[in-house]
Amino acid sequence: MINYSIFPLNINSHLLSVSLSFNAVANKQFTLSLPSWLPGSYMIRDFAKNIIEIDATTSNNSPFTFIKNDKQTWFITSTTDTTITINYTVFAFDLSVRTAYLDNQRGFFNGSSVFLQVEELAEQPCELEIKAPESIKDWKVATGLTRHSSTKKYEFGTYTAENYQELIDGPVAIGNFSCKEFVVEGVTHHAVFTSEHYGDLNRLADDLTKLCQHHISMFGEAPFKEYWFITHLLANGFGGLEHKNSTILQASRFDLPNPNKPDQLTDEYRTFLSLCSHEYFHAWNVCRIKPKEFVPYNLQQETHTTQLWAYEGITSYYDDFSLYRTGIISFDDYLKILSKTATRVFRGPGELKQSVADSSFDTWTKFYKQGPDAVNNIVSYYTKGSLIALWLDLTIREKSNGQYSLDNLMKELWIHFGRTNIGTSEDDFINIANVLCNADIRDEFTQMLHNAERVNLAPLFKNVGIEFTASKFSKLNSVETIKSDEYTPYIGALYSAAPLGLKVTQVVENSPAADAGLAVNDIIIAVNNMQATEKSLQNLAEHLPKNSKVTCHYFRDDQLIENPITFIDSPTSAISITETDAELSQKWRNVPSA
Repeated sequence: MINYSIFPLNINSHLLSVSLSFNAVANKQFTLSLPSWLPGSYMIRDFAKNIIEIDATTSNNSPFTFIKNDKQTWFITSTTDTTITINYTVFAFDLSVRTAYLDNQRGFFNGSSVFLQVEELAEQPCELEIKAPESIKDWKVATGLTRHSSTKKYEFGTYTAENYQELIDGPVAIGNFSCKEFVVEGVTHHAVFTSEHYGDLNRLADDLTKLCQHHISMFGEAPFKEYWFITHLLANGFGGLEHKNSTILQASRFDLPNPNKPDQLTDEYRTFLSLCSHEYFHAWNVCRIKPKEFVPYNLQQETHTTQLWAYEGITSYYDDFSLYRTGIISFDDYLKILSKTATRVFRGPGELKQSVADSSFDTWTKFYKQGPDAVNNIVSYYTKGSLIALWLDLTIREKSNGQYSLDNLMKELWIHFGRTNIGTSEDDFINIANVLCNADIRDEFTQMLHNAERVNLAPLFKNVGIEFTASKFSKLNSVETIKSDEYTPYIGALYSAAPLGLKVTQVVENSPAADAGLAVNDIIIAVNNMQATEKSLQNLAEHLPKNSKVTCHYFRDDQLIENPITFIDSPTSAISITETDAELSQKWRNVPSA
């Protein structure tokens, strides 16, 4: 047994005290290391940079050597058989879903950012003592880690893990949080919120129950005994990270349902439910069904795979589709969401330069470290991967005459790869799809994954009573679409409100914005000598004739730049997806039996 403990050492300085102890053999060198990245977030994060102080002792005071080898590893060797204890301090002030955070309101940590691994003992069972802060008496604990028999739910105390990988897969939140429990298929689920909110937790639990039931029913079983949705609520925030029996989420404080408006489904609440659906689906798809390159994980360096289109793309397909299937949103609303997804893929030329397989492989540098050229030169394996998942679903349904769907493919993957912890290859997806289709779709499927080209959804949609058409953008700063021949102004940039004007967030190449010299992070302060706001720019564009050229003033760093910009008619690089035949669309809307 490797014994760990963690304690809020200094809340106001954001310091966690961590220790671990293990039995060492005389003259055997042990390697201590902290991961460079954590599963689900594919970027080198160098968690060891937050270790402030570190030292070691032996139980019998025998001589030992303790040497730092590189940025994240240490070597320790004792001259006798003894118990070695490592004590260190971690700076915790990153309120993301990835690292660790501590202040006088709450605490949180992912094990990968705070617990050193003894590499030679990585498969040994672990015991973790989570200690309460001395100065605060009403804090509780929320974690998916297994509780020791002496520790009750929500209590500080002792938790266990079968090995180091399981230890770091159980993130922990501490604080005076609120929690709503609900049960699905005999599994207790916990919706935890680490800061103040005003949401209707009963309604949230009802909606989450529907989504969790959908996912469990699709895969045929829940692979966990309990599940934790742990959410950090901020003024503004969005994100999530999956774990085997929990997820860490980040959302805005008022994204939760309004208790005074029980029939209202805001875009913000719908997006939060989609996020919950996405991360919960990951409990099967990537936490257990995973690429062969991740079995086992090597968290010391980048691990490349071309399969993230499946693990994030298929999950992204189901996160919103399940909202429709469970009755939370209408089919028309789902098609509007799908239109936005397709538009995000089609609006820039990036998908014609990078395949989803390459996007998956290069995620470490090109997706997680996106530059200002992203919309023009890369494609998201999330969004385009979800379109490929949609293509695969419709293809399987068509070729099997409605007998099978993507649901069946996912269940087969679960049975043969998830339960057995055997990593997948690209061929595994193709082979299962071929069986379900009773046809060979390898060439078309492989080309779609490895070529930088459009996903041809229109013919498949037509067969199920859906129209997939190129359309215009309805507004300057939006991916909303409109099917119209009327003039719709366009400049080819997206932006957000900034103190001085509008901060540019995207510029499509060869667009009027690009021709005006605009670049990401520029601040537009005036157009046509009028102060630039989202409303004023839209109003100006709508009142000027087509192809009007006006003066644009913007700051780049501290330099004021003046260039002309032209409002042109919107290109048809947006996508509208609408239902044309309700009877035919049942072929897609209904879930076929296996």
